[in-house]
Amino acid sequence: MGPRNRERRAGAVQSTNDSSALSKRSLAERGYVQDAFAAMLVLGAARRAPLVHRGYYVRARAVGHCVRAFLERACAHPGGPRAQILSLGAGSDSLYFRLKSAGLLGRAAVWEVDFPDVARRKAERIEATPELCALIGPFLKRDPTSAMCFESLDYRLLGLDLRQVHRLDEALTKAGLEASSPTLVLAEAVLTYLEPERAAALIAWAAQRFPHALFVIYEQMRPQDAFGQFMLQHFRRLNSPLHGLDRFPDVEAQKHRFLDAGWTACSAMDLNEFYHRFLPAEERRRVENLEPFDEFEEWHLKCAHYFILAASKGDHFSQSLVFPPSEAFPRIDPASPSGVLPARVTVKDSRGANLKRYGHASVLLSPGIILSVGGFGEQDGLHCRVSGVHLLLRDCDFEWTGSYISSQETGVQWDGRLYHTMTRLSETDVLLLGGRLSPVSPTCKVLKLGLGKSKDNDNEGVNMTVTETGPEDSILSRWRHSTTDVSCQNQSYLFVYGGRRATEPVLSDWHFLHVGTMAWVRIPVEGGAPEARHSHSACSWQGGALIAGGLGASEQPLNSVFFLRPMSHGFLWQSIDVQPPITPRYSHTAHVLDGKLLLVGGVWMNSSSFPGVTVINLLTGLSSEYQMDTSSVPWPVMLHNHTSILLAEDQQLLLLGGGGNCFSFGTYFNPHVVTLDLSPLSTEQ
Repeated sequence: MGPRNRERRAGAVQSTNDSSALSKRSLAERGYVQDAFAAMLVLGAARRAPLVHRGYYVRARAVGHCVRAFLERACAHPGGPRAQILSLGAGSDSLYFRLKSAGLLGRAAVWEVDFPDVARRKAERIEATPELCALIGPFLKRDPTSAMCFESLDYRLLGLDLRQVHRLDEALTKAGLEASSPTLVLAEAVLTYLEPERAAALIAWAAQRFPHALFVIYEQMRPQDAFGQFMLQHFRRLNSPLHGLDRFPDVEAQKHRFLDAGWTACSAMDLNEFYHRFLPAEERRRVENLEPFDEFEEWHLKCAHYFILAASKGDHFSQSLVFPPSEAFPRIDPASPSGVLPARVTVKDSRGANLKRYGHASVLLSPGIILSVGGFGEQDGLHCRVSGVHLLLRDCDFEWTGSYISSQETGVQWDGRLYHTMTRLSETDVLLLGGRLSPVSPTCKVLKLGLGKSKDNDNEGVNMTVTETGPEDSILSRWRHSTTDVSCQNQSYLFVYGGRRATEPVLSDWHFLHVGTMAWVRIPVEGGAPEARHSHSACSWQGGALIAGGLGASEQPLNSVFFLRPMSHGFLWQSIDVQPPITPRYSHTAHVLDGKLLLVGGVWMNSSSFPGVTVINLLTGLSSEYQMDTSSVPWPVMLHNHTSILLAEDQQLLLLGGGGNCFSFGTYFNPHVVTLDLSPLSTEQ
């Protein structure tokens, strides 16, 4: 790489600091953390989305946890050497000021290093802010020719390029950093922006220089799955590509990276594990109630793709100091795959590409017609709640073509809801129940959609009518629920179960809607009921309903499978014992094929792998895992917030839509309808 490209790359990396600083300021202003200094250190303001707030919150708590653990041990003995915190790539972070105001620097000092331009801007900002100067105390005027941009008794700010380790070492020695003192080296989203060789040199340098030290890093990992690929694309677009993820793709590889460089102990975990192991339940509830929130998939995926690591040297520190052992977050890795299910792109015409959406609903009207409605997606070049409908039509050659019908073409406007359910009533009619417009705006009306020929031309048109359910329509003030066809005493019902609403983050109730009269009916249900959940799967089987997975009350995925079994006088909840236990998951789809329950895609956070298709034999309870061969499908393919249609006679599964708002990386929509070949399952016992 030439000097000019290196400078451009450095500038792009520096711009990530500016974005991060604004996010941290927004985080504090919304009450996630207490940080009065974030607004003083960054010019301007930006209101970030709740998902970004959560991501930066868990980052702040993970790093803060490590800093506190270091200070408690390093400053435990009166009369010992002064503890040192060396923050590499510190940017506009307010760590020093937060520690100083909390009285935690009585026997410690902070050194910060970043690019010269970043360090100089921060120094100027500090000097121009009386509150910061008063907290720091007396400081020296900076020398424009020196790397030292700011200096006081317990704070040094240096402008250096971390890629030049020799110069870094010389400047830190001149700035008073003692090799023998207990030292915390903090690199928060730093090493991944360095070329692997330069990052390795920095890790080895710290191991050699500090005999009593803790090295803490927070950065990205897991580049191989769909979310990871989209994350990599985002940073490449910013001209600040992530380095080293191919060599160190997971926490185990990262731990070996430090152990091989001379660190004596190392512990690491992803941010899902940190969040549930090291934050008290009451603190999690506080944060989860700060803002309306409904992006659980991307929240858990973001946390699965970032990790916190602590490597240690010397008698002062050990991995148990920072991350003591705990069984609070069990790992449930799936069994080895039993086989592979081939996948291919189904619809290639441009009209079919308009199925770019998630949070929608799809239904098979007849063997040759699939209707998809609602969700968030692309419409008229914008990202919005989609008001048009999408048809997949199968021709005489058994090929599928897509057709997008806008609301202008139908002449009918509707609310464009998300996370609703849609049930087939006939070859021309479907019923939409529940859903939301926003995390505080549920939709309570039942919508009946009719598909028929347009009077004006030969194209298919959509006619829509709204049916009121009467005074009890508040039952449908929910989303992320399920609706399943069931039967009792030769009567057909829709079984509405679970979900969430603005005032209740997770629901455990259920209701029966009589299809003929469109009235709610009370039917006795016995047995131990499932725990409250949303974003689960539900499908009909033997007149009852199979409920699998979902997200529970503590925002953790579930792995239970229940059968609402028909009885002579009503129904019975029956738990299905699955062996081996499936990995907890949610936001998946499910179907029954030849006595087997198929759980397709979804999100899980108790495993280092990513979901494919789990197959559960409903007679024996035995489970097996199948991977999806997507080598013939443009990558990435995100299998959450999608829908799927089973074509049992063809031994095929159509995957429609899916994706989500991927943290600060942007929104991703699966661009293609994908067909999954299920024929390998026919050989399974």
